[in-house]
Amino acid sequence: MEDIVKGLHHVTAIAGNAKRNHDFYTKTLGLRMVKKTVNFDDPETYHLYYGDKQGSPGTILTFFPWEGIATGRRGARQATEIGYSVPENSFDFWINRFEKHNVIYNKVAEKFGEPYLTVLDPDGLKLELIASKTPDARLPWETDEVSAENATKGFHNVTITTNKMQPTADILTNVFGYRLLEQHVNRYRFITDAVEGANIIDLVEVAGEVAGHVAGGSVHHVAFRIANEEVLMHFRDKIAAMGLHITEKIDRNYFYSLYFREPGGVLFELATDNPGFAVDESVEELGQHLKLPAQYEQYRSALETTLPKLD
Repeated sequence: MEDIVKGLHHVTAIAGNAKRNHDFYTKTLGLRMVKKTVNFDDPETYHLYYGDKQGSPGTILTFFPWEGIATGRRGARQATEIGYSVPENSFDFWINRFEKHNVIYNKVAEKFGEPYLTVLDPDGLKLELIASKTPDARLPWETDEVSAENATKGFHNVTITTNKMQPTADILTNVFGYRLLEQHVNRYRFITDAVEGANIIDLVEVAGEVAGHVAGGSVHHVAFRIANEEVLMHFRDKIAAMGLHITEKIDRNYFYSLYFREPGGVLFELATDNPGFAVDESVEELGQHLKLPAQYEQYRSALETTLPKLD
């Protein structure tokens, strides 16, 4: 049994207007719409998935877009930044593109020897485009306006802001198999060697930071990649043995999941590779159709009328 966590699987965030979210990620940022479905607990709300051509784990950013939701606040006990890997010489392209589309961004900076460009999505979600010092061989999704020489290749890292770093670090190292790669002041970089790409978590320790508020423009949870259900349940046993509350296995149609809140307060998910996003659409047609969980199929006509139009 391959008893390892294979880096990031996906990250789920909260948005406001669904069409605005769709246009930013598919048009401005140039990601592929991998799956258009609905929230399992609120079928009148979309669950939108963006990623690469195949919907590969480690490239998937998902959103619950709730119209009119209040704006969240970044702070402690939160995943506060999502880092995307981009080609080293792409920053001029992205700066010009963000200026053209009136997107808020900061000038290029550097951390751990890697240049990065900070940008806010329309709801204020903080993204970082990062030129990794480790070559990234992943093939990006291309559009007419965003070619491979500039396109994002999937996640580079996720940053978690915490009041006390060590309890979260213990989960990463003792349970997930990450190791501390390097530290700069109060930022600690953890990496897993199980995969290349989407394999970094940064912990930023700020003892006095007020807890953030998860709402519009916030990360809802961070999902880590597990090979299959057998390994998933092995990790459930490990986490439950630590005294942490963890859910039963949940079928999310495209992966099987467990959820638990790590000691620092961030909601973590463990998600399997199987069955994948091509289970109900071919790779060529990913994201082109509204796919509904079986329990909501009987409401298709009504949902197709009430859900916002994206195109």
